[in-house]
Parts: sequence; structure tokens; C-alpha cells
Amino acid sequence: MFTRRSFSLAATLLAGGIAMGAMVAPAAAQTDIKFTLDWKFEGPAAGFFLAIDNGHFEAEGLNVTIDSGNGSVEAIPRVATGAYQMGFGDINSLIKFLDEDPSQKIRAAMVVYERPPFSIIGRKSLGITEDPKSVEGKKLGAPPPDGAFAQWPAFVQAAGIDESKVTIESVGFPVREPMLAQGQVDGIFGFAFSSVLNLKAQGVPADDISMILMAENGLDLYGNSILINTDFAEANPDAVKGFLKALAKGFADAVADPDAGVAAVMKRNEVLNADIERERLDMANALNIKTPYVVENGFGGIDEAKLTQSIEYLKVSMGLKGAVGPGDVFDASYLPPKEERMLP
Repeated sequence: MFTRRSFSLAATLLAGGIAMGAMVAPAAAQTDIKFTLDWKFEGPAAGFFLAIDNGHFEAEGLNVTIDSGNGSVEAIPRVATGAYQMGFGDINSLIKFLDEDPSQKIRAAMVVYERPPFSIIGRKSLGITEDPKSVEGKKLGAPPPDGAFAQWPAFVQAAGIDESKVTIESVGFPVREPMLAQGQVDGIFGFAFSSVLNLKAQGVPADDISMILMAENGLDLYGNSILINTDFAEANPDAVKGFLKALAKGFADAVADPDAGVAAVMKRNEVLNADIERERLDMANALNIKTPYVVENGFGGIDEAKLTQSIEYLKVSMGLKGAVGPGDVFDASYLPPKEERMLP
């Protein structure tokens, strides 16, 4: 018989069961984000993988998968088409992309390389020093799609180089460093932290390698940045904000403990040499990521005056039509506060 007392007991148990159910209810579903890198899994990508391994993405309710890329330019259409929701690519190439078609569904939302690694790398024994004018009278190897080579017309003006005295030879990415190691060219265009270490691996002594970093010789641009598909961002603003917050933590972790960063990369690419990747990461942190501007202003943001001037440089190097300004390229609305973007 169902008495008032048994009804009361049942009600109590039911209420308790509901409360207990609330306590053990599964967490809300995570938001999936497909992310494309610019290149292979190497030392400078440590911040991305530490954001996964140290739980920063998970804490923001994100399930992030990261794929390797085939260059800083190719990441742009991957994100613009929505094949990837977010990615890592060259902001200068993005400016060119949007200048050609401002309606494309892509923007930059966080700068990673506050100074780009665009460089001319030479050999002192072949006559190229850290003076930009030392390339005059020399032969430089240039892969046509290379991001550093793309800035050559503007760098010539910024550094006062007599372009008529320089021979440019088109070369492929795989043979770029071997050709310099063998003396077939006097210098090459490339990313500093890639080409310098690749030359060492080819047997070129460290004290014979010279590096002309364009950013330190008059061409003050931004480099690789986090790219967002604008349709995805508008539909998932909290996911994008969470991604950038988590990524700032990941890069802070890579600065604080580069050995852990290298270990995180090597978990995904076991053929790497840990010592080389540590040196590559240290170079990227020192030259491109933890710059004086970032130390003062935090990781990820921009100086609008610098981006405006960058667009002027790109009118020379990339033949821009002038169809876009800083606000058409960079959306700062998803960035976490400055205090959450400071590097140790």
C-alpha cells in the first residue's frame, strides 16, 4: 500500500536522485576546431602543442586538432574556404589576399611572430656579411613562393641595396640550403630559424653563416599570425576567444620551459633532433616571438601604426591596390586582456 510516508520517502529519494544526477551530468560538448599550421611540426610550433598537452584548450571547452602545412601562404585559402576554422599563416600574404578580394571570409586575430623571420642567409666565406649591401655583386637563391623573397622589392628600397648588382636564381625549397652549402649560390632567402639550422646540418660551420634579418634592416613588418574564418568566428565567438586565451598560455609555457616545448613537438614528429629543435625554438623566441614590443605590450596584439606602414611597404613588394586597411585585416576583438598575454 502506497502510504503518505512512503510517498514522502519516494519524493525525497527522487529529489536526491535529481540532485545527484545534476552532480554527475556530463560536461557540455566541446567545440571542435581544425587548425592548420604553416609548416611541419618543428620547434617554433611548441606553443601550439603545449596548449594541448597542458590542458589549456580543454579548459576553454575546445577540442583542437592540428595539421601540418605546406607554407605560410597555403594556410590562407585553407581557412578562407572553411576547410579549417583557424590556422597559422603569413599576415603579409593575407593582406595581399584580401587586397585582391576584400570579401574573403578570413581575418588575422593574433600575431605570433611580432617580427617575421624573413632573412637573407649567406656565407661569410662567400662574401656575404650582416650588412645588407654585401649582397651586391652576389648570386642569391630564391624559391619563388618563399615569404622572405616576396619582400625583396621592398627590402631593396628599405636597405638601400642596388638591385641591379644582385643576381637572383630561382631554386626549389629542397635544394636551397644544399646549394648554398656547396657554394652554387652566395646566399639564400628564407626563414632565419629554418635556413640557419639547415645549413649547419649540411656541414657549414656556424661561424661561416651570416644572417640579414629584414626586420632589423629597415623592413619592419609583422609575420605569421593566427587566422580565423570569419563565418566560424561570428557563430562561435567564445570558442575563438577561448582558443586565443589558451594559445597565449601555450606560448608562455614554451618560453618558460623550452625543453618541454621541444618534447611536445617531438611527440608528434619523432624523426627530429631534440638539440636542433631546441636551438630552432630559442631562435624563434628571441628573434620573432618574445620581442621588446611583446615584453612591454603583451603577446598577440598589434600597433596599428606599424600595420599601416606595413601595408605601405607591401604596395611596393606585392603591388597592392590599396583596397584594405588595418581594420580589414586584423580583428582584435577576440584577444584576451593584456595581462593574460604577458610572456615570462
